[in-house]
Amino acid sequence: MQLFDILREQPYYQPREDTYMKLIVLLGKSGQPHPAHQLSDAIKEEGCESTELYTALIAAYCQNNLVDEAILILDEMKNLPQCQPDVFTYSTLIKAHVDALKFELVELLYEEMAERSITPNTSTQNIVLSGYGKAGRFDQIEKMLSSMLESTTCKPDVETMNTVISVFANKGQIDMMEKWYEKFRNFGIQPEAHTFNILIGAYGNERLYDKMSSVMQYMRKLRCPWTTSTYNTVIEAFAAIGDAENMESAYDQMCAEGLKADTKTFCCLIDGYGNAVISASAKEEALMEMESIFKRMKEKKCQPDDTTYSVMIEAYRKEGMNDKIHYLEQEKQMMISDDKKLSEPEEASLC
Repeated sequence: MQLFDILREQPYYQPREDTYMKLIVLLGKSGQPHPAHQLSDAIKEEGCESTELYTALIAAYCQNNLVDEAILILDEMKNLPQCQPDVFTYSTLIKAHVDALKFELVELLYEEMAERSITPNTSTQNIVLSGYGKAGRFDQIEKMLSSMLESTTCKPDVETMNTVISVFANKGQIDMMEKWYEKFRNFGIQPEAHTFNILIGAYGNERLYDKMSSVMQYMRKLRCPWTTSTYNTVIEAFAAIGDAENMESAYDQMCAEGLKADTKTFCCLIDGYGNAVISASAKEEALMEMESIFKRMKEKKCQPDDTTYSVMIEAYRKEGMNDKIHYLEQEKQMMISDDKKLSEPEEASLC
């Protein structure tokens, strides 16, 4: 902020809306929404006020769970003729309430939008659909989807499809997932790679490997390329049950196609070998493979997740390797400590 103040004093400085936008977004992501709001005085002085900038301020507060302050900015916008809230403003606030599962406040915002003749768009509805799914409010999902299918201004899109089938996939409700997938297809919505990955993951979690394979073959038929994410989903399905053989086969095929492993790939492989050791279902070298992948993962600067550490620790515990358990627990604590340092806002450098 001090650097920006110096910049404003220079004779060559020209006020630009995009400059303010970048600053607000940066401060919001850095956990500093209040300094972002302090920019509003400069914005007013320089005549850069706009609905987009105020919406960005609202987003900065919402990102930092300061929704009450965001509502105050909304009220301020209502009194500024040139900065009236639009559908994106309301969608930002709706997402904040959805994330907090405060659906009664979502309804109040919908009512306010109707009073101001602002129509929710498809993105708005997708946000709410996702929230209904997390809260298990399936009756509301069906109601909103039926309304969208009949709407002339807010029709479902592929993101709607992905959101809805993901909701049922995560709950293990395969029949409902398939039902809505077919409904969306009949409505004319074409699936994308992410859609197929959701289906593959759902079938894998339920050990419906024939259906999982059918989806992958259908992707080939449509010339929809298998991505790293596709293979990760398959590897993860086999890893969950400690099926090292099929997991390795999927990984080898992924490498043969020239796709690069990412952090999730390594985590899934380690989990798979660890689960194989825990369930005693794998060949003797499963433990060595697990350690080898873990070493490669660190060499490539890919950070293990909590599940990876937990699975490895449990595998070592099964084999009575207490020294390695101690080492991993120490390493995990160091990683958590480093993450905390990285996540702390660097106020001194920005203000």
